[in-house]
Amino acid sequence: MCAAQFMVPLMLTAVGVALPSIGRELGASARQLAFVEQLYILSPAISMLTFGRLGDLIGRVRVFLIGFVLFTVLTASLGFVQNIWLFLVQRFLQGMGASMLLAGSMALVASAFPPEQRGRKIGIVSAFTYSGLSLGPVLGGFITSRLGWRFVFWAAVPFGLAASFLCFYRMRGELRAAHGEKMDWRGSLIYAFGVALVMLGASHLGAGSSGLAMMLAGLAFVFFFGVWETHVPNPLLEISIFAGNKFFTLSCFAAMVSYAATFGLTFFMSLYLQYVMDLSAREAGFILLIQSVSQMLVSPVAGRIADRISPVKVANLGIGAVCTGLLLIALAIRTGASLHLIAANLALIGAGFGIFITPNTVAIMGSVRPRQYGMASGMIGTVRTLGMVTSMTTISLVFSLLMGTQPVTKATIAAFISSMQVVLISFAVFSALGATLSLLRAPPRKRPPGG
Repeated sequence: MCAAQFMVPLMLTAVGVALPSIGRELGASARQLAFVEQLYILSPAISMLTFGRLGDLIGRVRVFLIGFVLFTVLTASLGFVQNIWLFLVQRFLQGMGASMLLAGSMALVASAFPPEQRGRKIGIVSAFTYSGLSLGPVLGGFITSRLGWRFVFWAAVPFGLAASFLCFYRMRGELRAAHGEKMDWRGSLIYAFGVALVMLGASHLGAGSSGLAMMLAGLAFVFFFGVWETHVPNPLLEISIFAGNKFFTLSCFAAMVSYAATFGLTFFMSLYLQYVMDLSAREAGFILLIQSVSQMLVSPVAGRIADRISPVKVANLGIGAVCTGLLLIALAIRTGASLHLIAANLALIGAGFGIFITPNTVAIMGSVRPRQYGMASGMIGTVRTLGMVTSMTTISLVFSLLMGTQPVTKATIAAFISSMQVVLISFAVFSALGATLSLLRAPPRKRPPGG
């Protein structure tokens, strides 16, 4: 699990640094380069629920192992591509392999360990996720500058092969909690179309009415998906769980708005550190590492604490720290803060998010029956992606309203700082909403063992 959780975010942030080199060699436009990252996120977003449910039907270990092989093979093949369109297709398929890896990962952890150990194990897995995010820009930049962008993909292959062989030989038993039920492929397609249209529409909001039309069409598909799922015998997503399990519902929405509050922060702070504080890209990168490193360090500790006391109490403390950090950064930017103060606030936000997300994941997995672990694990990945989309959509909307089509330059610094303050306050509101949802949760009812 740790190998998978490390490699998937590594391939997101490391490739992001290599995009200029990829664009020059393959003759890609700026729009095509944007799709390189967008497709890698879009693919898991539309398929996470499907693979989570599929794991419950045919076996979570089987889906995980097939995903690991697919992800490793496509990672290797991306280093040989000579055409940008083929690169985009393979990047989408690489994201599909990532989705197979991540969809059932928390379900496997929850099934493999008893509840009293679940927090510390999920905390360790989460730490590897943040280490992949943290090391990606550093490793990607170093490898690209020394060996070229193709080695960014090739360097990950030995690690992927070793992890794949380890999983094949050491992962014993098969988990098919919903064996004998049928797969809702029609619901899967409806959901995929809806989420794809929402995400693509969100990325085109600044390009006129087409983006809004795509988002509205996507929301209509998502609504139809919800209606469809209430009328099929074996649904992809058990809609009734949201009405009958208030704890699960509030925990999922709290996770979504928390990702919305934090994901876009790195993007904005990168621009602020370079354009306002005159740091180099390398210096800004090291400052931004503070947030991810803080998350990486506190996640195992938060998971261990969540095994001893209520994970809800730990999560509430974490989301409160995130909200405080965001408000302090917004105030600091308004008053012209020092670099040390910004770094301290980034550390607070990172630590707060790590303290929140691990116990919250433990709480989600503990609130459902074992036969629903795959669905819950897929839902965790889905709300994470939707939160990220909400975060970047908020940034796009504020930019279009306050800066129009102006680029971020020395001449537009004042407008950029105003936009940044509005976004940071919006992020603080998201985190406050997450805190409210978290506080509204009552402890989940004790569930009987088995299905």
